[in-house]
Amino acid sequence: MIGIIGAIPEEINAIIEEMQISETRIIGKRKYYIGKLENKDCVVVFSRIGKVAATITTTTLIQEFKIAKLIFTGVAGGINPNVKVGDIVLATSLSQHDFDAFPLYPKNEIPLINKKYFKTDSGLNQITSTEITSFLENKTIHSYISENDLNEFGIQTPVLHQGLIVSGDQFIYQPEQVSKILTDFPEALCAEMEGAAVAQVCHEYHIPFTVIRTISDNANESATLDFNKFIEQISNRYGLWIVKHILQNIQN
Repeated sequence: MIGIIGAIPEEINAIIEEMQISETRIIGKRKYYIGKLENKDCVVVFSRIGKVAATITTTTLIQEFKIAKLIFTGVAGGINPNVKVGDIVLATSLSQHDFDAFPLYPKNEIPLINKKYFKTDSGLNQITSTEITSFLENKTIHSYISENDLNEFGIQTPVLHQGLIVSGDQFIYQPEQVSKILTDFPEALCAEMEGAAVAQVCHEYHIPFTVIRTISDNANESATLDFNKFIEQISNRYGLWIVKHILQNIQN
């Protein structure tokens, strides 16, 4: 069984619509859609926003549904100047930018685990990066998303970035927030609100996982403009194509 998570319904509605759903279950006020996609056994759910919500959802997928792998898809704000709206960031590692138990423990390090960074699965990432590259470089994106929609958000030649994603219980939209994050994590590519929590749970349960983020904004004052429109017209279509093609290339 493969678990698929998005933080909000708009990020995974397209995936649910493509599934052959055999059952739904409500656990902890979340609806889990169980069925097949690309002939793979899957369970799909939206976690809600934030690290606690993501932790609850990931733990439920592992404990109740016995997932063997996990895919997280959604949007993020770019905080590296080379990361543009419409680009895709594939996490190689994740960290919590707002976690601080100093002076008891080093800043941003999780106590007792003694880890600041949680790595994604290299095998899943290899498959995922290959599929994303195909999506972007072979112009597949142009047959999947209209030119008008791409032009509306200024998306011309989106690219794949791989590296560090940071998470925190904050919507990042001010220069001071970005500056603070980059002081602690100069290599960070983008910021969001769930991925590092998912990563820690998967680490503790030994579940291979990947986190894929479409860049919806550049973490500035315009970050809230047309946010939902971007998700509906751009990122959920990115996510559907990428998730389907990952599933075509992995085992249950």
